[in-house]
Amino acid sequence: MMGAMITAAELPAATRRSSDLSKHSAEVFAEAENHPVTVTRRDGEALVLMSQREAEGRSRLLNFAAQLITVTLDESGSLAERMAKAFPWMLALSPADRETCAQNLVDAARASFSTDQPHLAIAELTSWKETATAIAAGLRSADHDWLDDDETVERP
Repeated sequence: MMGAMITAAELPAATRRSSDLSKHSAEVFAEAENHPVTVTRRDGEALVLMSQREAEGRSRLLNFAAQLITVTLDESGSLAERMAKAFPWMLALSPADRETCAQNLVDAARASFSTDQPHLAIAELTSWKETATAIAAGLRSADHDWLDDDETVERP
């Protein structure tokens, strides 16, 4: 029987007692830099300790999700056309690239939501936006005489 793949969303959350913060704070903080840590308290609701990077990633993912929901509620035009309304920088891409971008963003968002890994969608969004920005700046039409048209380079 093949082993089941465990996603990050299925891993048990790290849990520490509030007393660990005073007794072993450096250890708890180091753990929270890697992943959110639930801190249980006898006198109140449990708290979650996480890095600012993690919190900002989750916030950016929620903002992205809100934009995607807006796109899905719009019934006019193709997915790429609706996405370009929400993300106007997509207009710098060719029509074919807009289609690819739209599908890649939706796929990355679904992967992020299902694995609780915000960086998947945020990295895809950032990559496409930077590509569109470079195209808008004219980098695509730059003269590349130094490139040998006959030489093919494999992707890493």
